[in-house]
Amino acid sequence: MSESTGPRPALDLEAFPPSFAWGTATSAYQIEGAVAEDGRAPSIWDTFSRVPGAIDNGDHGDTACDHYHRWPEDIALMKELGTDTYRLSVAWPRVVPGGDGPVNKAGLDFYDRLVDGLLDAGITPSVTLYHWDLPQALQDRGGWTVRETAEHLAAYTTAVAERLGDRVTRWATLNEPLCSGWIGHLEGRMAPGLTDLTAAVRASYHLLLGHGLATRALRAAVPGARIGLVTNHSTVASASDRPEDLAAAVRMDGHTNRWWLDPVHGRGFPADMRELYGVDLPERPGDLDVIAAPLDWHGLNYYFPVTVADDPEGPVPYAREVRVPDVPRSGMDWQIDAGGLEALLLRLTEDYGVRELYVTENGSAFPDTVGPDGAVHDPERTGYLEEHLAACARAVRKGVPLAGYYAWSLLDNFEWAYGYDKRFGLVHVDYATQRRTVKTSGRRYADIIRAHREATAG
Repeated sequence: MSESTGPRPALDLEAFPPSFAWGTATSAYQIEGAVAEDGRAPSIWDTFSRVPGAIDNGDHGDTACDHYHRWPEDIALMKELGTDTYRLSVAWPRVVPGGDGPVNKAGLDFYDRLVDGLLDAGITPSVTLYHWDLPQALQDRGGWTVRETAEHLAAYTTAVAERLGDRVTRWATLNEPLCSGWIGHLEGRMAPGLTDLTAAVRASYHLLLGHGLATRALRAAVPGARIGLVTNHSTVASASDRPEDLAAAVRMDGHTNRWWLDPVHGRGFPADMRELYGVDLPERPGDLDVIAAPLDWHGLNYYFPVTVADDPEGPVPYAREVRVPDVPRSGMDWQIDAGGLEALLLRLTEDYGVRELYVTENGSAFPDTVGPDGAVHDPERTGYLEEHLAACARAVRKGVPLAGYYAWSLLDNFEWAYGYDKRFGLVHVDYATQRRTVKTSGRRYADIIRAHREATAG
């Protein structure tokens, strides 16, 4: 990892405590492949990726990065980068193919080997139980729109925890329920591809109920488990000072942020958003206490801010995103603003009283290519990484209890509806050959990790 990355702005690495966790993150469907091996059954993403026009270029996750077979090579890459933790997800349809009922031993065996391999390399596994790949068998019975799916999540959680809990202590229940609830059930751009407000609100409720039930299951199965929830958020700005636009920003904040944070932190579902959606929640006595089960940490996924204007004729939340001119953007056409990460870390600390925080995803896509020298030079991603780590350091100096940072992603991978064109990895993947090449950004990340350890040694 000795390649020079040239002059770089100074980072306040001493802001981070010596115990700060440096990691990378992935998810099962995006990298594993082997979708029909060793008893794995289809997920909603296997189904959705076969819908004509749903995925760019007709791509799918059948092979992805072939991590199911190449995981030792990928652990070696993590070790080369110098990371000390790895955030992975377990594929529900690999472990409980029918969604409920019999547990597939071969599926658990894979994660058993993976966890042992990580620990042998000195890398701490952080396991996410649900990263969007619901077994299709459960979708056929209503998916997240029915309460039983939340209960099945808890049973699946118990199966995984009983197998891995002797070695895994850091757990997340869900990844980005906003995407599962809103983008999958309201906007139709993710599996299961619905555009139904009632279904979306019910799904959002059952996702958070499932989180609470899974938290209880983990507490019972793994004494001493450190349990969290991973949510994605954006700062929300108004396009103007017009009262209509200011109100639109409040609605968008409720839709994007408060709807997912308030219930988990004991405040219940926001009254203004319940009124706006106009959908009765499938509440039962005691549910809010389950959803607000005490957590040990909170994971923040951050990529971009949003600016909105009033849009009374548009879809819920009647707020239209406005394109801000003359600002840097990633290959996803997302606005780049590291200040948004700092602001959200402060909000979670000051408004919600979170006592331990992780940046569980943060990264950028750019159209990387392997150059004539065999290297992948990605200065835009390197700059993005540095700017956002600098924002993390500022937040820590202001009192944010930030315990770690996971770069998204270790590998270029299947980027959901965008297929394989959007590359987020610190490591380039040639999908035809599965050749891995550490990018310049990956080498810079390794330099930063090493410099932090040197700065805080002793």
